[in-house]
Amino acid sequence: MDMQPILSNFALILFVLMVVTGVIWCLDVFVLAKARRRKAAAALAEYDARTSKLTADGIKVDSGNQRAAIEQAHLRQPTWIEYSGSFFPVIALVFILRSFLWEPFKIPSSSMVPTLLVGDFILVNKYAYGIRLPIVNQKIIQIGDPQRGDVMVFKYPKDMSQDYIKRVIGVPGDTITYENKRLTVNGKPVQYTPMDDYLDDQHPVYHKQFVE
Repeated sequence: MDMQPILSNFALILFVLMVVTGVIWCLDVFVLAKARRRKAAAALAEYDARTSKLTADGIKVDSGNQRAAIEQAHLRQPTWIEYSGSFFPVIALVFILRSFLWEPFKIPSSSMVPTLLVGDFILVNKYAYGIRLPIVNQKIIQIGDPQRGDVMVFKYPKDMSQDYIKRVIGVPGDTITYENKRLTVNGKPVQYTPMDDYLDDQHPVYHKQFVE
């Protein structure tokens, strides 16, 4: 089963779950719980009336445990409400953290090796460049701009379900040229300092490394 469409819509799934569980939780707090308390009060009043009649007739009744059982039975939440109330704060917290603060990503390819290896998990700062509305991905608050050297995660424009993780080599206004495996920024070749060769764990070969 291809999990990519599910993962790409994870924010939408979280949002729907948060709304559904939140509506159920609010409905229970403001409506259903009050109705259960009224029913419990009515049942206890009816039980007390029967107990008083039996006591008046000379029949001894130990009503403590029975009253507690009746009250508990009427105040008990249905299972679907209980689960919704338990999951709502957790789902809401995850949605807020993931949408506005941090989001985990898994490195899908070797394009960032050896800085980031295939299968590595990274935690992305969601507010570094601004605050965006989840689902619609609309920026509402500008905070900062990408800078050269930043490692950033972005959606591939031709397939918005694909997450790309790359390093920023140019900012707006720059002229970028990549020719014969040499990077030039604004007409100035980028300088490289050789490092020790890197041994690829997945393929037993060495790769050259440079500090840019």
